[in-house]
Amino acid sequence: MKSIAIIIAGLALTGLLSACSGHKPVKTVSTSKESATKAVKPQARADRNLYYLPPPPMPDQRTVEDVLQAYGPYATNKLAHYFAKAKVAYPPREVTFIALKQERKLELWAKDSGEFRFIRDYNIQAASGVAGPKLRQGDKQVPEGIYRIVGLNPNSNYHLSMKLNYPNEFDLFHAWQEGRAHPGSDIFIHGKAASIGCLAMGDEAIEELFVLAAQVGTDNMKVVIAPHDPRTYPLEAGIFGLPEWTHELYWNISREIKALSPVEKSAKKGL
Repeated sequence: MKSIAIIIAGLALTGLLSACSGHKPVKTVSTSKESATKAVKPQARADRNLYYLPPPPMPDQRTVEDVLQAYGPYATNKLAHYFAKAKVAYPPREVTFIALKQERKLELWAKDSGEFRFIRDYNIQAASGVAGPKLRQGDKQVPEGIYRIVGLNPNSNYHLSMKLNYPNEFDLFHAWQEGRAHPGSDIFIHGKAASIGCLAMGDEAIEELFVLAAQVGTDNMKVVIAPHDPRTYPLEAGIFGLPEWTHELYWNISREIKALSPVEKSAKKGL
């Protein structure tokens, strides 16, 4: 097992090219809820154009704190409205994003002291590839699986971005088993409306999501990416060409999504 761990660690270093290659270096950020909440206070009105946006710093010099100052008041005020409707305290203790490739939706779920509740969803503006997990660098696939946010990038060429921990341990293990030396890397949730292998959310949506991540803390966030919504119909791994282990992957994804709240999916459209 020690030799397998060494091989997997080596595979993690092989992703030399970015799926969304325009991203600048990401600093890993884990912001505590208390400090982020103090840094961002909502104002009285939620009109994005009414908020003063200070001149941006020089390229590559903007910090997460700069983003919170520029976009935090509007994003916080807007998010607080949705959280109040869902009866979840803001900022919450934990957050889960559910990205549905076929539906082109990203759902926001959160909890404070109770169960996870649906907060709202966002349209995914662009996402390349088809159903099925990402297998190699350059395949233009959005990965499928259960991921964490490991970095907030305030200097992305795609406005703002949040880096996922693809390839995770599951991805690396199966890449090693199949002899795939380059499973890919640098998968982001970002702004703008163009992407190759990432999830492009548009600028206003990524401002909300970025501010939320900074306030909640990336250690308290999870991202589940599925080929389609398993609450609508089951995930099928029998598509020609998919690896045998896709059955296990889809079982894990379905379990994560359905565990949030199997009864709230049908009611969420009324929020």
